[in-house]
Amino acid sequence: MVEPVAGSTGGARPTMGDVARAAGVSTALVSIVMRGVPGASEATRRRVLDIADEMGYVPDRRAQKLRQASSRLLGVVFELQQPFHGDLVEQIYAAATRRGYDVMLSAVAPSRAEKVAVQALMRERCEAAILLGTRFDTDELGALADRVPALVVARASGLPGVGAVRGDDVAGITLAVDHLTELGHRNIAHIDGADAPGGADRRAGFLAAMDRHGLSASATVVAGGTTETEGAEGMHTLLEMATPPTAVVAFNDRCATGVLDLLVRRGRDVPADISVVGYDDSRLARIPHVQMTTISQDATHMAEAAVDGALAQIAGDKAIDLVLAPHLVRRATTGHVAQHDSDQEPA
Repeated sequence: MVEPVAGSTGGARPTMGDVARAAGVSTALVSIVMRGVPGASEATRRRVLDIADEMGYVPDRRAQKLRQASSRLLGVVFELQQPFHGDLVEQIYAAATRRGYDVMLSAVAPSRAEKVAVQALMRERCEAAILLGTRFDTDELGALADRVPALVVARASGLPGVGAVRGDDVAGITLAVDHLTELGHRNIAHIDGADAPGGADRRAGFLAAMDRHGLSASATVVAGGTTETEGAEGMHTLLEMATPPTAVVAFNDRCATGVLDLLVRRGRDVPADISVVGYDDSRLARIPHVQMTTISQDATHMAEAAVDGALAQIAGDKAIDLVLAPHLVRRATTGHVAQHDSDQEPA
């Protein structure tokens, strides 16, 4: 009698994903082996086939026929004006190519609704839809998932059948607050993201982090958004306060860019007068004359996980809900609080 191998399904019909887990390889690689196409070494091919035999895995011939006539396209919906989405798209292209897939893009813009962008992908017979920072509600996501495997990036999906790959927004904003308090800042403000994906978690995370440092009384949250204009408007509100903050955490790098622009126009020095932290570590943060301190969501890791998750759903596996840990990238826009702004007594 053959003993069950690691990853055995315990009596249920094994899936391609079960074989992949038992063999310690990706679902995409198992698919390559089962289809008998180039892309796997002979040793790996033999090992996967042996494990599949031991588990009793039988390829779904009907599904294979559908896949043979498939487009081998992953559809990606992104916001045209969000720099971080551009970084993600670049990495998704690379990840998909390594797995034998191509990418079809469809942009969301002020003149083009997300529903229109998704419909365009459906017409191209994409095998899965990856939605970056989607504004769809659960009903809209559920309707899409009834048509094609769907996965969202940079937010939770709220549905068991829709995959999600996202950063831990509470942990990320906490890193920003911790960094600023270590520099001596006590009067810290957050320009929030309004109703943008992740906005509520970052707002709650900011308030909780300030409370943990005993700074609830000086924690200020002002309305903001995802754009430079909204960042500048939020910073204008803060500068009109009787006691402006010595440090600002913006919702994202684009919002922080608007903050920095207004401070320059008002003659405020960054970081000597006010420290500024962005979020995303997008290409905006890395511009040589900006060098923005920011919270990185690691676009490469996020894109790899999104492509793997989408391919797993295409193969019939369950949708993933993956939360990735962000990290702080310190650059030139944060520094120690000025002595006259600190709560320390003069020497």
